[in-house]
Amino acid sequence: MCEHFVARASEPFRLDELWPLAERLERYGMAGFGWGAAWLASERRIDTHRDVRAFRDDPLASDLGAVETTSALIHLRRPSKLSTLQLADTQPFFDPGRRFAFSHNGDLRDVRESRRRYQAESRIAGRADSEVGARWLEDAWDTCPSPAAALRSLHATFGGQANLAVITIDGTVAHYAGNTENPAFSFRLGRIGVVSTALYSIDRSLFQLAAPGATERRLVRPGIAVTLDPTGAPLAG
Repeated sequence: MCEHFVARASEPFRLDELWPLAERLERYGMAGFGWGAAWLASERRIDTHRDVRAFRDDPLASDLGAVETTSALIHLRRPSKLSTLQLADTQPFFDPGRRFAFSHNGDLRDVRESRRRYQAESRIAGRADSEVGARWLEDAWDTCPSPAAALRSLHATFGGQANLAVITIDGTVAHYAGNTENPAFSFRLGRIGVVSTALYSIDRSLFQLAAPGATERRLVRPGIAVTLDPTGAPLAG
């Protein structure tokens, strides 16, 4: 029952411009079991922050708010299995090759065989299905034609109700809509383009409760991956 979103703009913005959305997604989305962020820190470098506390309880959130970036990914955690409440399962996951950071909302169904293989390779640190998806993405990344294609392939491989998001070292952000229980929407918050999950509400309560000032609101259809271009405009594919 996690919530997550990606954001991008043509000019730098402070991360705390996204904090009202993050706080409301956590509150109304029943998250609060850890959170994390990844952002473009400089040319071809992603920085990340993860904490097992709620976003609202993390004292570093205020300091992080002053960070300026043009691309970001925010994940607010409410795991399906409360036995996974540990830093190893807190998202987003950062690629060891420093190519991207990845997050997941929902469940990946057919992960058992891959989990055993990654465990045998000493590549699994936690218990959540999301980490299996991260390991798969690391292996498949260089053969996929785009971040959006990589997310679609990941979902095709494992199935389940799964929304997927990624930020890359060139500032690309993409969000794949594959969880029909938690729709995804693209919209704008001022100059910032956003694609976000929707509070596990199949209506448009996201905009009444979490993003009341949003403009250019569009539902992302299941099976579609949206990439935000350098201006924050959504490109579906």
